[in-house]
Amino acid sequence: MSFPPRYRTPRARSRVEAAGAESRAKAVRAAIELFSTAGYRGTSIALVAEKADLSQSGLLHHFPNKAALLAAVLEHREAEDGRFLAGTDDRPPLGWAAFDALTGLVARNSTRPELVGLFVRLSAEATEPGHPAHAWLLDHYTSTRNWLTDAIRDGQHRGEIHPDAPVAVLVRLTIATLDGLQQQWLLDTGGTDMVADFTTFVSGLRTQWDTTPAADGSSA
Repeated sequence: MSFPPRYRTPRARSRVEAAGAESRAKAVRAAIELFSTAGYRGTSIALVAEKADLSQSGLLHHFPNKAALLAAVLEHREAEDGRFLAGTDDRPPLGWAAFDALTGLVARNSTRPELVGLFVRLSAEATEPGHPAHAWLLDHYTSTRNWLTDAIRDGQHRGEIHPDAPVAVLVRLTIATLDGLQQQWLLDTGGTDMVADFTTFVSGLRTQWDTTPAADGSSA
């Protein structure tokens, strides 16, 4: 005997919900892979459904259109990066710790080419105002700039970053270095070591603007 949805037992509902969550996750994983190689415009709902081993109607049950699927993909990416950067403290690191966290994120991304490709390709497409990820891209850069600005100013306030450090310039250079290295790495993974290169970049910032004493008693 089958029950209408509202009369299903909690166990039955949990099975249905678990199956739905797995289908959503499969669709997001497939979309990440396809968007990262073909871009948003070059990927169809049919291709995502085939890649995820779902029917088109099943996929559209969870995501009514491709823009909704893209939103879920971007939310997944931001949530993963946010959790990684926040670590166990559940809040963004500040001061030089923010740059250490970014170095760790670059290392992590070097094992996730599909997410690097997703960001590089979508950010290029989404510079167009009519692209469904345009607002996300603007928010991404705004939130990143705000966080790094707060991180440097906090470091200045606590005395670990020199008060004369040009905050806005360092923020822009850091973002440009992150994005530029990702693009070069994606084009030539064998010839670009983005972890070593970003580590060198951060080391240069610390050499110039770190005010904390080094182990030998000199300035870092």
